[in-house]
Amino acid sequence: MDTVEKICLDGKLYPKDTLLFGAGNRAFRYGDSLFETIHTNGTEIQFLPEHLNRLTKGMDCLGMIIPSGFREKIKTNIIFLINKNKAFAGTRIRLSIFRKEGGLYTPTDNSISYVIETSVLENAHYLLNRKGLKIGIYEEMRKSYSIVSRYKTGNSLPFILAANYRKKMNWDDCLLLNERGNIAESISSNLFLVKDGVLLTPSIENGGVSGIMREQIIEIATNLNLTVFDDCNINHENILNADEIFLTNAICGIQWVVAYQERRYFNKTAKLLIEELNRKAFD
Repeated sequence: MDTVEKICLDGKLYPKDTLLFGAGNRAFRYGDSLFETIHTNGTEIQFLPEHLNRLTKGMDCLGMIIPSGFREKIKTNIIFLINKNKAFAGTRIRLSIFRKEGGLYTPTDNSISYVIETSVLENAHYLLNRKGLKIGIYEEMRKSYSIVSRYKTGNSLPFILAANYRKKMNWDDCLLLNERGNIAESISSNLFLVKDGVLLTPSIENGGVSGIMREQIIEIATNLNLTVFDDCNINHENILNADEIFLTNAICGIQWVVAYQERRYFNKTAKLLIEELNRKAFD
């Protein structure tokens, strides 16, 4: 029986350690790529239409040609790879899209290739962290709003530098600022504050990724009759004055923050929202 873990390139399976690309790969040379990280539980793919909506909008923004039947093909390939890798518990899917080789900054071919990978998650459902996160702010490299800032692109240098700084400071995560000093997002998540029962999250115009989980949490909170403002400018002082802070992404769902500088926070709203999130995603 073949037990070697597989990856999928353009619909074909290869052993995970196969060398698939040469030095001319445009994702390697120029960061000419997009990606999505997607949560699955067995062959159930959480929020796949939303992921593919964001991905295809990003492809259109970058001038990549979207193949005919692309969405159906991707879904079929993800399920096929899950079955081949026997990834039937919680699984992280990474779907990477890159422009085909050719040209320097100016591409000679706007058609695309894609790679799908699986990796095991600790939990099949979204589980709120028992120990709250300790966070800080990374200020050295700002993340500005642009026509591509809302998408997950191959240019991840701001997040890499922030992650190295987080490690140096012994934090669990850190927040990135834009050129105006407002918070855009964290290393891999969107930010929410709770103040006097109201949810606040930075507007996408502050430079953050238009998170799939961000949109789910806004919808869930609204359905629970909570007041949500999704167009905020949030800074250091807002963080200090918040009652709760939590981070959201498609893999973890919600992670609550216990500490920023000397400030400490509760997690009542995070507990409520993650219960509703699991009902929506898995019931």
